Amino acid sequence: MTIWKQQPADLERINGWNANSMVDHLGMRITEIGEDFVRGTMPVDARTRQPFGLLHGGASVALAESLGSLAGTMCLDATKEMAVGLDINANHVRAVTEGVVTGTARPLHLGRSTQVWEIRIEDENGKLVCISRLTLAVVPRQAPTAEAGGRSERQSRPGGRAAGSGA
Repeated sequence: MTIWKQQPADLERINGWNANSMVDHLGMRITEIGEDFVRGTMPVDARTRQPFGLLHGGASVALAESLGSLAGTMCLDATKEMAVGLDINANHVRAVTEGVVTGTARPLHLGRSTQVWEIRIEDENGKLVCISRLTLAVVPRQAPTAEAGGRSERQSRPGGRAAGSGA
């Protein structure tokens, strides 16, 4: 049984939401939405490696938060509420120097005021690279601001996601 309150859009459209954002810059792509998970990939290349040639831990955390935030948003009625990050942690358990990593976000808790997501990031051989836990707060949707000309940035994206917010 699906956990999504929003009907998942096609992957091309979802990936289009991330245009001109960090997600886009780092080459992240949403590749699959299942009954209870969101999956996406990120290349291990010059954009995501640290100076010693290894996948940067911050890039792994960015992938984890991006996947978990998208999943969290899809579990809400975006006309009434939104998910914002409260806490994220990550354990980096295996080095990666090239290729593509794949992250999968699954819920551990979907409550009225908080959500907790586990995001597993694996290498191309299915070996665990990073395990992350993301806690999201569920808050009321904010009204448009006056400086946005009566139209908030969030209204310009499907699902109410603000540009660059990750939530």
